[in-house]
Amino acid sequence: MLPEKIPLSVAIITKDEEKRLPECLKSVSFADDIVVVVDSRSTDRTLEIAERFGCRVFIEDWKGDGPQKNSAIDKCKHEWILIVDADERIPEETAREIKQIISDPKNADAYSFPRRNYFHGRWIKYSGWWPDRTVRLVRKSKGRFQAITHGRWETSGILEKVDVPFDHYSFTCYSDMLTIMEIRSTDMARELFEAGKRANVFTPFFHGIAMFIKVYILKLGFLNGLDGFIFAITRAGGTFFKYAQLLELQRENKR
Repeated sequence: MLPEKIPLSVAIITKDEEKRLPECLKSVSFADDIVVVVDSRSTDRTLEIAERFGCRVFIEDWKGDGPQKNSAIDKCKHEWILIVDADERIPEETAREIKQIISDPKNADAYSFPRRNYFHGRWIKYSGWWPDRTVRLVRKSKGRFQAITHGRWETSGILEKVDVPFDHYSFTCYSDMLTIMEIRSTDMARELFEAGKRANVFTPFFHGIAMFIKVYILKLGFLNGLDGFIFAITRAGGTFFKYAQLLELQRENKR
Protein backbone atom coordinates (compact mmCIF):
# COMPACT_ATOMS: atom_id res chain seq x y z
CA MET A 1 0.00 0.00 0.00
CA LEU A 2 2.32 2.73 1.26
CA PRO A 3 6.01 1.74 1.10
CA GLU A 4 7.21 4.02 3.90
CA LYS A 5 6.23 3.62 7.54
CA ILE A 6 4.78 6.59 9.39
CA PRO A 7 4.94 7.36 13.15
CA LEU A 8 1.51 5.97 13.94
CA SER A 9 0.27 3.28 16.30
CA VAL A 10 -2.60 0.97 15.38
CA ALA A 11 -4.75 -0.51 18.17
CA ILE A 12 -6.69 -3.68 17.39
CA ILE A 13 -8.63 -5.95 19.75
CA THR A 14 -9.21 -9.52 18.65
CA LYS A 15 -10.89 -12.80 19.51
CA ASP A 16 -10.60 -15.78 17.15
CA GLU A 17 -10.04 -13.57 14.09
CA GLU A 18 -7.76 -15.78 11.98
CA LYS A 19 -9.99 -15.37 8.90
CA ARG A 20 -10.35 -11.59 8.94
CA LEU A 21 -7.16 -10.39 10.64
CA PRO A 22 -4.67 -10.89 7.74
CA GLU A 23 -6.46 -8.49 5.36
CA CYS A 24 -6.91 -5.99 8.17
CA LEU A 25 -3.19 -6.04 9.02
CA LYS A 26 -2.20 -5.73 5.35
CA SER A 27 -4.31 -2.58 5.08
CA VAL A 28 -2.55 -0.86 8.02
CA SER A 29 0.99 -1.88 7.07
CA PHE A 30 1.92 1.81 6.61
CA ALA A 31 2.01 2.25 10.44
CA ASP A 32 5.25 1.48 12.27
CA ASP A 33 3.61 0.23 15.51
CA ILE A 34 0.73 -2.26 15.64
CA VAL A 35 -0.64 -3.39 18.99
CA VAL A 36 -3.01 -6.37 19.17
CA VAL A 37 -4.77 -7.10 22.43
CA VAL A 38 -6.23 -10.60 22.19
CA ASP A 39 -9.41 -10.71 24.22
CA SER A 40 -10.60 -13.79 26.07
CA ARG A 41 -7.64 -15.80 24.82
CA SER A 42 -8.15 -16.74 21.17
CA THR A 43 -8.14 -20.46 20.40
CA ASP A 44 -7.42 -20.24 16.67
CA ARG A 45 -4.37 -18.91 14.76
CA THR A 46 -4.96 -15.25 15.63
CA LEU A 47 -1.80 -15.02 17.76
CA GLU A 48 0.37 -16.69 15.13
CA ILE A 49 -0.93 -14.38 12.40
CA ALA A 50 -0.45 -11.22 14.48
CA GLU A 51 3.10 -12.14 15.38
CA ARG A 52 3.90 -13.04 11.76
CA PHE A 53 2.90 -9.50 10.76
CA GLY A 54 5.21 -8.05 13.43
CA CYS A 55 2.49 -6.97 15.85
CA ARG A 56 3.08 -6.51 19.56
CA VAL A 57 0.63 -8.94 21.14
CA PHE A 58 -0.88 -8.85 24.63
CA ILE A 59 -3.20 -11.53 25.95
CA GLU A 60 -5.93 -10.27 28.27
CA ASP A 61 -9.31 -11.40 29.54
CA TRP A 62 -12.31 -9.65 28.00
CA LYS A 63 -13.33 -6.50 29.86
CA GLY A 64 -15.83 -5.06 27.40
CA ASP A 65 -15.33 -3.13 24.15
CA GLY A 66 -14.44 0.25 25.66
CA PRO A 67 -12.10 -0.97 28.43
CA GLN A 68 -10.39 -3.42 26.06
CA LYS A 69 -9.67 -0.70 23.52
CA ASN A 70 -8.39 1.61 26.26
CA SER A 71 -6.00 -1.16 27.29
CA ALA A 72 -4.70 -1.43 23.72
CA ILE A 73 -4.28 2.34 23.48
CA ASP A 74 -2.32 2.46 26.74
CA LYS A 75 0.24 0.11 25.15
CA CYS A 76 0.71 2.18 21.98
CA LYS A 77 4.04 3.95 21.45
CA HIS A 78 2.89 7.01 19.51
CA GLU A 79 0.66 9.98 20.34
CA TRP A 80 -1.44 9.43 17.21
CA ILE A 81 -3.38 6.17 17.21
CA LEU A 82 -5.52 4.53 14.55
CA ILE A 83 -8.23 2.35 16.11
CA VAL A 84 -9.21 -0.53 13.84
CA ASP A 85 -11.40 -3.61 14.29
CA ALA A 86 -10.31 -6.90 12.76
CA ASP A 87 -13.28 -6.79 10.38
CA GLU A 88 -12.28 -3.39 8.98
CA ARG A 89 -10.00 -2.48 6.09
CA ILE A 90 -8.24 0.79 5.25
CA PRO A 91 -8.59 1.60 1.52
CA GLU A 92 -5.53 3.10 -0.15
CA GLU A 93 -7.18 6.53 -0.52
CA THR A 94 -7.90 6.55 3.21
CA ALA A 95 -4.35 5.49 4.04
CA ARG A 96 -3.06 8.46 2.03
CA GLU A 97 -5.39 10.80 3.91
CA ILE A 98 -4.25 9.41 7.27
CA LYS A 99 -0.63 9.88 6.24
CA GLN A 100 -1.36 13.52 5.37
CA ILE A 101 -3.11 14.12 8.69
CA ILE A 102 -0.20 12.67 10.67
CA SER A 103 2.25 14.92 8.82
CA ASP A 104 0.06 17.99 9.40
CA PRO A 105 -2.67 17.39 12.04
CA LYS A 106 -3.40 21.14 12.44
CA ASN A 107 -5.61 21.75 15.50
CA ALA A 108 -7.70 18.58 15.56
CA ASP A 109 -7.34 15.95 18.27
CA ALA A 110 -9.60 13.24 16.79
CA TYR A 111 -11.00 12.37 13.37
CA SER A 112 -14.15 10.49 12.44
CA PHE A 113 -14.55 8.44 9.26
CA PRO A 114 -17.60 7.05 7.42
CA ARG A 115 -17.73 3.26 7.11
CA ARG A 116 -18.83 1.35 4.03
CA ASN A 117 -20.56 -1.75 5.37
CA TYR A 118 -20.50 -4.84 3.13
CA PHE A 119 -22.89 -7.78 3.31
CA HIS A 120 -23.60 -10.57 0.81
CA GLY A 121 -20.95 -9.14 -1.50
CA ARG A 122 -22.34 -5.62 -1.79
CA TRP A 123 -22.11 -2.23 -0.14
CA ILE A 124 -25.23 -1.56 1.95
CA LYS A 125 -26.29 2.07 1.49
CA TYR A 126 -29.50 2.09 3.53
CA SER A 127 -30.87 0.76 6.86
CA GLY A 128 -28.65 3.20 8.74
CA TRP A 129 -25.54 1.40 7.47
CA TRP A 130 -24.16 4.47 5.68
CA PRO A 131 -22.35 6.68 6.48
CA ASP A 132 -22.05 4.91 9.89
CA ARG A 133 -19.54 7.53 11.00
CA THR A 134 -17.12 6.57 13.78
CA VAL A 135 -14.04 8.07 15.44
CA ARG A 136 -10.94 6.15 14.41
CA LEU A 137 -7.86 8.43 14.42
CA VAL A 138 -7.09 10.01 17.81
CA ARG A 139 -4.51 11.73 19.95
CA LYS A 140 -3.70 9.37 22.81
CA SER A 141 -3.51 12.15 25.40
CA LYS A 142 -6.76 13.85 24.40
CA GLY A 143 -9.46 11.29 25.03
CA ARG A 144 -10.68 7.95 26.28
CA PHE A 145 -13.19 5.28 25.33
CA GLN A 146 -16.40 5.46 27.32
CA ALA A 147 -19.08 2.76 27.73
CA ILE A 148 -18.46 -0.96 27.97
CA THR A 149 -20.55 -2.57 25.22
CA HIS A 150 -20.17 -0.10 22.34
CA GLY A 151 -17.14 1.89 23.36
CA ARG A 152 -17.19 5.44 22.01
CA TRP A 153 -14.24 7.80 21.95
CA GLU A 154 -14.74 11.04 23.85
CA THR A 155 -12.12 13.70 23.26
CA SER A 156 -11.34 16.75 25.35
CA GLY A 157 -10.12 18.46 22.19
CA ILE A 158 -11.37 19.17 18.66
CA LEU A 159 -13.12 16.53 16.56
CA GLU A 160 -12.92 16.79 12.76
CA LYS A 161 -14.69 14.80 10.04
CA VAL A 162 -12.89 13.02 7.22
CA ASP A 163 -14.80 12.05 4.08
CA VAL A 164 -12.72 9.06 2.90
CA PRO A 165 -14.13 5.76 4.23
CA PHE A 166 -13.17 2.64 6.10
CA ASP A 167 -14.44 -0.68 4.70
CA HIS A 168 -16.35 -2.85 7.19
CA TYR A 169 -17.08 -6.58 6.84
CA SER A 170 -18.94 -7.15 10.08
CA PHE A 171 -21.37 -10.00 9.30
CA THR A 172 -20.90 -13.01 7.07
CA CYS A 173 -24.48 -14.35 7.12
CA TYR A 174 -27.86 -14.02 8.84
CA SER A 175 -26.98 -16.53 11.57
CA ASP A 176 -23.88 -14.46 12.34
CA MET A 177 -26.10 -11.42 12.84
CA LEU A 178 -28.34 -13.35 15.25
CA THR A 179 -25.38 -14.59 17.29
CA ILE A 180 -23.95 -11.09 17.65
CA MET A 181 -27.41 -9.71 18.44
CA GLU A 182 -27.73 -12.14 21.35
CA ILE A 183 -24.32 -11.29 22.78
CA ARG A 184 -24.76 -7.52 22.44
CA SER A 185 -28.29 -7.40 23.84
CA THR A 186 -27.15 -9.26 26.95
CA ASP A 187 -24.14 -6.99 27.47
CA MET A 188 -26.16 -3.83 26.86
CA ALA A 189 -28.89 -4.92 29.28
CA ARG A 190 -26.28 -5.35 32.00
CA GLU A 191 -24.78 -1.96 31.18
CA LEU A 192 -28.20 -0.27 31.34
CA PHE A 193 -28.95 -1.93 34.67
CA GLU A 194 -25.64 -0.85 36.19
CA ALA A 195 -26.27 2.70 34.94
CA GLY A 196 -29.54 2.77 36.88
CA LYS A 197 -31.89 2.46 33.89
CA ARG A 198 -35.17 0.62 34.46
CA ALA A 199 -37.88 -0.90 32.25
CA ASN A 200 -41.51 -1.96 32.60
CA VAL A 201 -43.42 -4.69 30.78
CA PHE A 202 -44.21 -2.36 27.86
CA THR A 203 -40.66 -1.08 27.31
CA PRO A 204 -39.33 -4.00 25.18
CA PHE A 205 -42.35 -3.81 22.83
CA PHE A 206 -42.22 -0.03 22.46
CA HIS A 207 -38.49 0.14 21.74
CA GLY A 208 -38.52 -2.95 19.50
CA ILE A 209 -41.31 -1.60 17.29
CA ALA A 210 -39.72 1.85 17.19
CA MET A 211 -36.40 0.36 16.08
CA PHE A 212 -38.05 -1.61 13.26
CA ILE A 213 -39.80 1.54 11.98
CA LYS A 214 -36.57 3.51 12.19
CA VAL A 215 -34.43 0.98 10.30
CA TYR A 216 -36.95 -0.29 7.73
CA ILE A 217 -38.88 2.89 6.96
CA LEU A 218 -37.09 6.03 8.17
CA LYS A 219 -33.63 4.72 7.18
CA LEU A 220 -35.03 3.31 3.89
CA GLY A 221 -34.18 -0.29 4.74
CA PHE A 222 -36.88 -1.51 2.37
CA LEU A 223 -34.62 -0.40 -0.51
CA ASN A 224 -32.19 -3.15 0.50
CA GLY A 225 -34.72 -5.87 -0.33
CA LEU A 226 -34.73 -9.00 1.85
CA ASP A 227 -31.48 -7.96 3.50
CA GLY A 228 -33.10 -4.70 4.59
CA PHE A 229 -36.03 -6.55 6.15
CA ILE A 230 -33.68 -8.91 7.99
CA PHE A 231 -31.60 -5.96 9.22
CA ALA A 232 -34.71 -4.28 10.60
CA ILE A 233 -36.01 -7.47 12.24
CA THR A 234 -32.61 -8.18 13.79
CA ARG A 235 -32.16 -4.66 15.14
CA ALA A 236 -35.71 -4.69 16.49
CA GLY A 237 -35.15 -8.10 18.06
CA GLY A 238 -31.90 -7.00 19.65
CA THR A 239 -33.57 -3.92 21.08
CA PHE A 240 -36.53 -5.96 22.35
CA PHE A 241 -34.29 -8.49 24.11
CA LYS A 242 -32.05 -5.78 25.52
CA TYR A 243 -34.98 -4.28 27.44
CA ALA A 244 -36.52 -7.69 28.18
CA GLN A 245 -33.26 -8.76 29.81
CA LEU A 246 -33.10 -5.45 31.68
CA LEU A 247 -36.55 -6.23 33.08
CA GLU A 248 -35.32 -9.72 33.98
CA LEU A 249 -32.32 -8.26 35.83
CA GLN A 250 -34.64 -5.97 37.80
CA ARG A 251 -36.77 -8.91 38.91
CA GLU A 252 -33.76 -11.04 39.84
CA ASN A 253 -32.31 -8.29 42.00
CA LYS A 254 -35.56 -7.84 43.92
CA ARG A 255 -35.38 -11.38 45.30
